Amino acid sequence: MPLLGLQISYPSLDTPGGSGDLAYGAYQRGYYVSAFNEALKRARAGTDPAAMTLLGELYSEGLGVPLDPKKAIEWYRKAADAGSTGALFALGNMTLAGRGVPMDEVAAAQLFRQAAEKGNAGAAYNLGLLYLQGRKVPKEPSEAARWFEIAAAKDVEDAQYALGVLLKEGNGVDKDVAAAARMMGAAARLGHVTAQVEFAIMQFNGTGVPKDEAAAAAMFRKAALAGNAIAQNRYARLLAVGRGVPEDKTKAAAWHLLAKSRGLGDPMLDDVVAKLPEADRKKAQAQAARWESGRS
Repeated sequence: MPLLGLQISYPSLDTPGGSGDLAYGAYQRGYYVSAFNEALKRARAGTDPAAMTLLGELYSEGLGVPLDPKKAIEWYRKAADAGSTGALFALGNMTLAGRGVPMDEVAAAQLFRQAAEKGNAGAAYNLGLLYLQGRKVPKEPSEAARWFEIAAAKDVEDAQYALGVLLKEGNGVDKDVAAAARMMGAAARLGHVTAQVEFAIMQFNGTGVPKDEAAAAAMFRKAALAGNAIAQNRYARLLAVGRGVPEDKTKAAAWHLLAKSRGLGDPMLDDVVAKLPEADRKKAQAQAARWESGRS
């Protein structure tokens, strides 16, 4: 399975008209000192878990205040005691990383479980990941799949991708290629680039979904534009032979050169480049250079 990353908690803007507008609005606009002052005022005025969570985030990241993981932990704990699942989630992440507290994967798992049982989808994904990795927490793919499924139902794209891999492999769950394709497709539509590549391969081969080379080409292109070298290579190959997309060897060469600059070579596409007329080859090289520099 490709490397999976943890979900990290970040505050989000409260519902317009809610109690968190001023503090979270200032946070999202980068006015961190104003966010801190407003959140601190609310936290001191009474039990306000949203304000306390925001104070924890500001201290955790050193935004508007000196970086202070221990103070972040203090505020996250107060927020968690006041009912914030986001604070529990953040405590789990900090405990897992050993920030402000000793590193403790088992304690982090307990915090993730508490948050997940109260509906925090990111915590459910992280808990599943710990069960899948099997370091300090016992390796239990079936438990991992259970928590991934909970998070996936709430549109956590990492969880949808992870569950898709487990379903495709039959790891911790019954092998179900069609269900794997549904999960990959859901994650792909939410913008998970690795899932886009996996789903495009499934579409191209007709694995778990009807074979659709045009849809596969479009999905490869989407992931290629996001910078994925594998997608750039696969899209170049399709362009080179006109599968799912009109043949265009010059564009194929440009995508290949971009993928190659990122370490993914392909002798077949090297041959395509070599056989291009010099003007087309220079055009492809110029296009790849523009993409590499971030220009269109």
